[in-house]
Amino acid sequence: MVKVAGILFVPATFASYKQKNRKMPDRSIPPVIHHAVEFDLLLPECKRFSLDNGVPVLAVDAGVEEVLQIEWVFEAGNAFENANMVAGATNHLLKNGTTTRSAFEINEQIDYYGAYLNRSCYNETAMVSLHTLSKHLPKLLPVVTDIFTHSNFPQEELNIFVQNSRQRLSVNLRKSDFVANREMDVILYGKDHPYGKYSSFESLDALDRDHITDFYNQYYKMGKLAIFVAGKLPADIAEQLNTAFGHLPLQGLRPAKVLVEPGSKPVPESRVIRMENDPAGVQGSIRMAMPYANRHHPDFQKLQMLNNVFGGYFGSRLMSNIREDKGYTYGIQSYIQSHIGQSALVISTEAGRNVCEAAIKEVYYEMKQLREELIDEEELLLVRNYMIGSILGTLDGPFQIIGRWKSYYLNGISDGQAYFNHAVENIKKVSAGELLELANKYLHEDHFYEMVVV
Repeated sequence: MVKVAGILFVPATFASYKQKNRKMPDRSIPPVIHHAVEFDLLLPECKRFSLDNGVPVLAVDAGVEEVLQIEWVFEAGNAFENANMVAGATNHLLKNGTTTRSAFEINEQIDYYGAYLNRSCYNETAMVSLHTLSKHLPKLLPVVTDIFTHSNFPQEELNIFVQNSRQRLSVNLRKSDFVANREMDVILYGKDHPYGKYSSFESLDALDRDHITDFYNQYYKMGKLAIFVAGKLPADIAEQLNTAFGHLPLQGLRPAKVLVEPGSKPVPESRVIRMENDPAGVQGSIRMAMPYANRHHPDFQKLQMLNNVFGGYFGSRLMSNIREDKGYTYGIQSYIQSHIGQSALVISTEAGRNVCEAAIKEVYYEMKQLREELIDEEELLLVRNYMIGSILGTLDGPFQIIGRWKSYYLNGISDGQAYFNHAVENIKKVSAGELLELANKYLHEDHFYEMVVV
């Protein structure tokens, strides 16, 4: 029995009493709507410490579930390889066998604990990541240590990698979007630049186990490393990481700040490129791109605002015109390539081959509108709310938070908190006049390479 206001209730009637006597909301009064720009966003801090060998660790201890994520980031991207595709092959084959464990045994042990071990190779860096229940970390760290110190790259595993890669490349080369992406990177950066190099059958056939082993010895066993860990962390996380990796002959990965101005304008005669990849193809892949500022440039954060108005989200000018109004494509976007050094602004879409030229004309029309007319406050507010909402999504949980800190660290941003605060302030306060000036500075037809691959 329960006593409420002097009245004695049996349990079966208590719930009905609360239901009848609780205050009901007045449904005739709409709830207060708050714009995302009204929120005060805070970037949660991360803890920093170093292992005995100087390897830096950034850690975010948050969340309610007993899970964690660790990312080991090496200075081992394709910028450091002596032969094309060696960096990617080395990274892919890391967990395909060591001197003490076969590929099957490595994967079996990872699977036994319900964990997930992945690896990725980029331009400047290469990464190995582990997702696991926090309590299983002591069982799994020795496996990762073994991979970083005793991988032996069996020839049969390399042969399988080459065979699978050749098959995948053969399929991709028939796709206009795949060809357009790689050809545009070559035009922007050059075929020998880390951002412009691409896979080929010749490079795959030339992959050699000795080259891979040499790359591994230099850039993994004795390389530069930074560790990023997040989730519900054990109290002794620092000790566990130091025991596993602090004794290895590694150095700390500390990227220098890279300040790169936007590149020069393309030569007008070489600005327009048309390629036929499939004579029977009914669809063309459009890529338009120009060298752009990277995140250290003083214009960069405001340029992100301009890019979102232009083509950076579903309600952008390009989507409204070319998808919704003209119906030339299912989707079109503009984005800033997220490279550490040089960067580019890219417009990307697929359209029927008979409307590609018309779609390009409309892209230039939208650039002209942004150069000549102020963006109205209603549209600006919509974009501000979208961008603040996107940032909120990147702060939803420890894995997302450490991802933002990792980006700042690898891009050489020394004060991530200040950079974050400045970005939020720019989103909230950049004016239509400032965006008009930036559009006149950057969004000109003769600044862009223009490619169609059909």
